[in-house]
Amino acid sequence: MPKNLEIEPSDARHLPFVLVAPELEKVEASLRDQVRHFDPGVEPYMSYICNTAGKRIRPALAILVGGATGGVHADHLKLGTILELIHMATLVHDDIIDGATTRRKVPTTNSKWGEGMAVLLGDALFSHALMLSTEFDAPVLSRAIATASRDVCQGEILQTQRRFDLTLTKEEYFRVIEMKTGALFAAATDLSAYLSQVPDDTRAAMNEFGMKLGTAYQIYDDCLDLVGTEEQFGKTLRTDLEKGKLTLPMLYLLEDAGEIQRQNLQKRIIQQEEVDLTVLVGIAEYEGAIKRALNCAAEFLKDGERSLLPLEPSPYREGLRGILKYLEGLLKSLQS
Repeated sequence: MPKNLEIEPSDARHLPFVLVAPELEKVEASLRDQVRHFDPGVEPYMSYICNTAGKRIRPALAILVGGATGGVHADHLKLGTILELIHMATLVHDDIIDGATTRRKVPTTNSKWGEGMAVLLGDALFSHALMLSTEFDAPVLSRAIATASRDVCQGEILQTQRRFDLTLTKEEYFRVIEMKTGALFAAATDLSAYLSQVPDDTRAAMNEFGMKLGTAYQIYDDCLDLVGTEEQFGKTLRTDLEKGKLTLPMLYLLEDAGEIQRQNLQKRIIQQEEVDLTVLVGIAEYEGAIKRALNCAAEFLKDGERSLLPLEPSPYREGLRGILKYLEGLLKSLQS
């Protein structure tokens, strides 16, 4: 099992990763192989990025859907590798935008080699992933992967564009996070189902599952930025506040806060003043806003579970349900 997937067997939330551990090992080997396709002068940078990645959720989803829709084969693993490369590229660029200095308890690419080099490394990862996608026999796959990549970038652009923007609505927020995070989750589940040649309604259900899961995950990450600790989660936090990103808990807080507190927050945001955590904690409605956001994410997970109904019973379908439970556990951990 990859070292970044080491878990306690007694923790049922992690059973989906145990189920697909052999396949994820192959994805890890594929990622190491892709690193070797770069120029020898570039390879060490790429190796560093690959070794600071996370739980490989997107490859796990591609594998689980493959298993749940007829069986896992080499193209499911290739899909997982491609989407993970794209995800790693987005993380490199995200860290530049956020000014983050640590991820997974190690220095980010931008803090280690500078923003200019980090931009180029992220671009190289994007380009390599899209090149790899052209190896599929069906052009529809490479087009869909390119579209998902474009959506991720557009989501980031829109979020950056709307920083410190008090006119941002919750509907617009959801659209942004569906693009920046949901798109890759949905690509993993949707295209995996396509590879299994399932009926259109089953493929649509898998697309919906990935989108709901990805949206819930982003809401969790937005809440984590406010209530998590860098010591516990090993990455730079509070960047949303510093960069003026109005995430769901902040939108709820602006909606629920008393008039004086709301005006104070709005003034800080309009003037692009830093809204630090001590200001938020002092607002009576702060904890309620966090809870509302976490409950919203939980509702997305419930919707995602309903999307699994078209699948035949199997350990892989239970594994997909287990991914939902895994994220549900993360949401609960922020409420404790």
